[in-house]
Amino acid sequence: MQGNHVHEWIGDSRGSTMLLLLIISRLLVALGANLQLQISSALSDADRAFLRSLKLDGTLVFEGPDINDATVDFGRLLTLQPPRAVLKPASVRDVAQLVRGIYLMSAPGNSTTLTVAARGHGHSIHGQAQASDGVVVDMSSLRGIRVVPSELYADVRGGELWIDVLQAALREGLAPKSWTDYLYLSVGGTLSNAGISGQAFLHGPQISNVHQLEIVTGKGEVVVCSEKENSDLFYGALGGLGQFGIITSARIALERAPQRVKWVRAIYSDFDTFRKDQEYLISQPRGRCFDYVEGFVVSDSENLLDNWRSSLFQPAHDHIRTRGSELGVQENITSRSINSTDATVLYYLEVAKNYMEEEADIVDGMLAELLAPLHCIPSSIYSTDISYVDFLNRVHVGEMKLRAQGLWDIPHPWLNLFIPASKIVEFDKVVFKCMLGKRGAGPIIVYPMNRSKWDERTSVAIPQEDKFYLVALLRFPSEMANTEELLQQNEAILQFCRSARIGEKQYMPRLYGAAEWRVQFGESKWATFVRRKALYDPSSILAPGQNMFRCNYRRNSSSPTAPPPSIVNQLLSLRHLALSTSS
Repeated sequence: MQGNHVHEWIGDSRGSTMLLLLIISRLLVALGANLQLQISSALSDADRAFLRSLKLDGTLVFEGPDINDATVDFGRLLTLQPPRAVLKPASVRDVAQLVRGIYLMSAPGNSTTLTVAARGHGHSIHGQAQASDGVVVDMSSLRGIRVVPSELYADVRGGELWIDVLQAALREGLAPKSWTDYLYLSVGGTLSNAGISGQAFLHGPQISNVHQLEIVTGKGEVVVCSEKENSDLFYGALGGLGQFGIITSARIALERAPQRVKWVRAIYSDFDTFRKDQEYLISQPRGRCFDYVEGFVVSDSENLLDNWRSSLFQPAHDHIRTRGSELGVQENITSRSINSTDATVLYYLEVAKNYMEEEADIVDGMLAELLAPLHCIPSSIYSTDISYVDFLNRVHVGEMKLRAQGLWDIPHPWLNLFIPASKIVEFDKVVFKCMLGKRGAGPIIVYPMNRSKWDERTSVAIPQEDKFYLVALLRFPSEMANTEELLQQNEAILQFCRSARIGEKQYMPRLYGAAEWRVQFGESKWATFVRRKALYDPSSILAPGQNMFRCNYRRNSSSPTAPPPSIVNQLLSLRHLALSTSS
């Protein structure tokens, strides 16, 4: 049933059927079956009366597919109690009215357990956009894009996807500066985290490319904020994980859109050489650098060159000479010769140079000049030339293939870390070379960023060093490792980082309670975070799935996601072995 009427199934003709299903599901769970039965939580009389009283432009849903969809996310690692309702707003007023009402009901003397979580494209991993004891706001119904070419910005509703922002801006010959690798994410969602890709070294994350926000705070107030107006809320909301308000609109910086991209890949067998070249590339001044720099860690058994040839990449080393050539790095490389090396893992660099069609005659020369200082295996340089849109939307091509194979709507036990540059070699020796092996399927991404491109005033937690790396283990279960094994391995990696004092920060974190969040942010930033929470969401209504001030679920010490004691006990000895054998 849609509208402002709560579905009261107890006592009607369907009540006994639902009750029977509930009893059966409990029995099946007791027997170890995995049945996900979606039944909306019971509402108190006060909560029911409040939700019925809302005069909305959109719709409040209490049952059906929208409730089911709001109970799972891309991670598919948790199934929580369904939300009590899903709001499909048709206006910012709808969002503000809902939050304002709950805020007033949470005042002393009143009693409500309702919370609110904004859900964009549902791409969170650990239930961060869920509200099992509240209302999920389906931001996908809050859409709208207005491009202003003369001022080089676009006003974008929080529920818009980045792919749609790109298409709207391109109609004016423009595009946003900074991206995520996957464009089917909501604007409000990425700005609540950071929004990063291979352009971040040059332009900073997406949160460094926003002029203004419109936010519904935890008090239900609609606030327009920017660097000069309500700046504390502006910087708090950027990377603030939805804790201070729901981003309903953002003013995104634009630039002239390139037309084509030269996309290049090259292989390294030595991590230290690989990371030095990456750090060199992101240190070059704008105008004399690539527009995108990323890197990948791969198994030594993967036939990289064969895979590249099948995906339109062609050898590009005939007209390119690198320092690897001068130093006698392995020539005439083939898939077989790669696999015959002593390396347990390999690394490949991925770079891109944007250009306009009128630059087609000179772009190859530009590319050769940019690649010349590198130390990659010369004969491993492959390239392709594609449109700017196709390059930005490259992950969507992979998504379609995975969907066709039934490998998209499966668990995604991902782990994303920011690692200080001074610790990345140690991380490679222990994690990439020793701990991971060939377990799990999916990419492992590693690339550096410049801290100077990140604004200290935002809420996101990053390492203190001038350069730091994203390490993204974007794995999914396969015949090599199931979901629980991958989760255990993730936890073991985190245990290693703590024991070795790596100084990591989690990106899109999975943490439990204030103590762990304090470590994530550091004392000073956490104090600022708590102050902002008390100011903008004093009743802790927003984003309960982040497990900061309210918890949707608690860590179970006997959970299979915790690494076995044997793994934890071996971490320091593993680290010692890795470091001693490589010295």
